[in-house]
Amino acid sequence: MRDRLRLAVPNKGRLMESTLALLHDAGLVFETTERSLVSRVQNHPIDILFVRTGDVIEFVNDGVAEAGITGGDILADSGIELHVLRELGFGRCRLVAAVPSDSPFESFADLRGARIATSHARIARSFFAAQEIPVDVITLSGAVEVAPRLGLADAIVDLVSTGSTLAGNGLRAIGDILTSEAVLLTSEPARLAHPDELDGIVTMLGSVIAARGRKYLMMNAPADRLRELEDLLPGLESPSIIPLAHAGMIAIHSVVGADEVWGLLPRLKAAGASGILVLPIEKILP
Repeated sequence: MRDRLRLAVPNKGRLMESTLALLHDAGLVFETTERSLVSRVQNHPIDILFVRTGDVIEFVNDGVAEAGITGGDILADSGIELHVLRELGFGRCRLVAAVPSDSPFESFADLRGARIATSHARIARSFFAAQEIPVDVITLSGAVEVAPRLGLADAIVDLVSTGSTLAGNGLRAIGDILTSEAVLLTSEPARLAHPDELDGIVTMLGSVIAARGRKYLMMNAPADRLRELEDLLPGLESPSIIPLAHAGMIAIHSVVGADEVWGLLPRLKAAGASGILVLPIEKILP
């Protein structure tokens, strides 16, 4: 048994930068270069392995790494059964079926007998088989969007984030097959051999993810407006109330959703709050 956990992460692509940012924000201290293959974490017994995004699953499944970070869609397409320890909140995308904008197809059922081009053949075949819709799946490794234009297929199954790539290629989505984001995963042998270490990684990363969706609010207010202000603050728990030196004045501290802040501020001010501070949160442990 190794005395240091190995964590496999993407060495390039859409998930790499967000993965490294999450690990650094979680407090892991390590160095990376363009040619890094292995990086030793200085303040935890973890070694980070930099591999291709699609190879993360093989590294974890073969026991080369005890844990890994990759896309949920890649795990689904691999057909390998691994444990998802945590969804990580970035790299969100959808696997959709799409057709040319002028196509008469409007739903999955309309694709019966159609030729469908995709680089996600396993998921596509499984999905349409489960729907009892016979289709001819054509496996392509790239340039899936141009397949209908070249006459190779009637429709495609491909990953989208915003849908702009589809629109740019004269395509429109007719339905979602899968939603995906980056995930932290492990194998059954690793989970049994390193439960405490893996739980520690989940806790570290989870505390950062939780904090990213929250802001810390501090404000002063008249004590007789407390009830009104409390009603406006949907925090983790009841806000902290601190008496101030001036009679009848209090300080209110609360944690709120980051998306709620800018709509909340004018309402707090109208309810008597002043000196409002909005602060970032580094980590939250519920």
